[in-house]
Amino acid sequence: MKLFDVYPLFNTEIVRGRGCHVWDSNGQEYLDMYGGHAVISIGHCHPHYVETVQRQLHELGFYSNSVINGLQHRVADLLGRMSGYDDYQLFLINSGAEANENAMKLASFHNGRTRILSADKAFHGRTSLAVEATDNAKIIAPVNANGHVTYLPLNDAEAWVREIEKGDVCAVILECIQGVGGIRMLQADVAQAIEKACREHDTLLIADEIQCGYGRSGRFFAHQWLGIRPDIISVAKGIGNGFPMSAILIAPHIAPQYGMLGTTFGGNHLACSAALAVLEVMEQEHLVDNALQTGEYLTEQLQALQRQYPDQITDVRGRGLMIGVELTQPQKEVRARLVYEQHCFTGCSGTHTLRLLPPLCLTRADADSFIERLALSINNK
Repeated sequence: MKLFDVYPLFNTEIVRGRGCHVWDSNGQEYLDMYGGHAVISIGHCHPHYVETVQRQLHELGFYSNSVINGLQHRVADLLGRMSGYDDYQLFLINSGAEANENAMKLASFHNGRTRILSADKAFHGRTSLAVEATDNAKIIAPVNANGHVTYLPLNDAEAWVREIEKGDVCAVILECIQGVGGIRMLQADVAQAIEKACREHDTLLIADEIQCGYGRSGRFFAHQWLGIRPDIISVAKGIGNGFPMSAILIAPHIAPQYGMLGTTFGGNHLACSAALAVLEVMEQEHLVDNALQTGEYLTEQLQALQRQYPDQITDVRGRGLMIGVELTQPQKEVRARLVYEQHCFTGCSGTHTLRLLPPLCLTRADADSFIERLALSINNK
């Protein structure tokens, strides 16, 4: 059997990682400025993470949600305290798309409606309603195109309020910093206008924090920069530092009923041990503060590089350790030089934007090293 060929791959095999660095099968070291799509939050193979997951695997890897799992309660308690949402409810699942599916399904149960508002250039997943809420016709199969979703300009407050006022909107789903969409940031006044309209018309507000959340922006959640408090918050990626896991945080006014949501693997013992280790390291090593401070430093250095090479870099935007670098040349060529010549991984958005999502433990020395590598790559040296 061969693999189903849907991924364009770099011609390198990564076999080992530590902190913000990975090594390929030939022993070549790389600086990881992407963290596998923002998945690696506390750094590759953090000792506490490895020890915690290994210890749990020796005890019990899995049992179903038909019995009490004390680890789930520990995750809920620690996540609630660290994020400032200790009055919310937690439902644990397995992937970002699954989190958003359950968020929108729960919203529809709550108010009985079927229409979703999503933003232009949004990305919310690749399954069912999550992919329908994703603004990319190329990945929406005919079976997913069911007319549930209206796309609106991200920062056009009047457009959002006008649609919500029609009274038939089930939910608004928003990335407060768009990832795939190019590190585009939702403005605070727009977010607050949307929240107000949602409250007035019984529309639920869903914050998709799958890529921009879990400390990446320099606060626990990116929406906490905007002065809003969503009804449902979806998280994934960094929650397990590579272990498949996701969750939705649910406001107290949304009542659960037996059977309305469910999962086989979600919140299993091994996943919860990974999530607990992540939260413990984030707290003990002050990684949210590090994301803010190192992110500000990296942004300043990138802006200095932009001033030095205005013919190569046209914009630097983002928050914390979620940064977009807009180039005048195609990002594909620059990324290839970064990987094969400078031994550094980055992500991308569109045709001309580098997307930086490094582990939250990135140091200033790592940031300086990246600036040197990027300068050589954009000048093809």
